Amino acid sequence: MNELLNQIEMSCDSGQLYLALFSTLTLPDICGAISSDNGFSTGRQYKIWFDEYVAPKYDGMFNGSNCYAFRCAALHQGKAEHKDLGYCRIIFLAPLENRTCIMHKNVLNNALNLDLVTFCKDVVAGVRYWMKEQSDCANFQNNMASFLKRHEGGLLPYVNGADVYC
Repeated sequence: MNELLNQIEMSCDSGQLYLALFSTLTLPDICGAISSDNGFSTGRQYKIWFDEYVAPKYDGMFNGSNCYAFRCAALHQGKAEHKDLGYCRIIFLAPLENRTCIMHKNVLNNALNLDLVTFCKDVVAGVRYWMKEQSDCANFQNNMASFLKRHEGGLLPYVNGADVYC
């Protein structure tokens, strides 16, 4: 999981912002699944996880319900609008050169403005905190055992000499 989080942060830092945002939006699902008895997540679990680990940073402006609606719109339709969003749309701003100005947590004509990198890093920080908190829990340990990992140099008896993700 740490490698995924590191790659999201690297995507933010290198300007690969679609990758960073889309990957970040999946994290509450992944965490919900890892925490669950059956290894699967639901929309309800997504919202609960986000509300506990990220929403407090957003002063009531963005919560699990907003984020889940945005996630559904962005990942399934490629849109920034959703009927359950609570705003007409979410506007993620890319960083300005040298990050001289950050616009974050503003409502502009019923659109919520968030700084894309700040949002991604807030969710990643929430996941890192959650991982420390949950590391001794049975569901966490059981479900993390089958988390998709990179196997450097291969995975015998299937592949030798190339990294494998499985």
